[in-house]
Amino acid sequence: MIVDCCDHTKEVENVKKTLVDDEILYDLADLFKSFADSTRIKIISMLKEEELCVGALSELINVNQSAVSHQLRVLKNAKIVKPRRDGKNIFYSLDDEHIKRIYDMGLEHIIKG
Repeated sequence: MIVDCCDHTKEVENVKKTLVDDEILYDLADLFKSFADSTRIKIISMLKEEELCVGALSELINVNQSAVSHQLRVLKNAKIVKPRRDGKNIFYSLDDEHIKRIYDMGLEHIIKG
């Protein structure tokens, strides 16, 4: 048996007015899942500073190019990174300023506790 602590009708109605559609919340959860891998976070941290190719990322994080390409594919599908072709080379960068802010906010939360 649940015992009501108080009348919360007003608060419940206020929150109901601001609820986001479940489909959007599922997409948001998927976005955060894309951040939930240390290799992907390393890639994001590097692309925050510089547009890089797979070879450069591979060298920086000491992971083979195939593994880096796989992680980039996950990040690209989540619209976290975007590719740019220059002749035969493909360079990656963060998709937009939102991604930088999400990364920076998460880092700040961890560092400042």
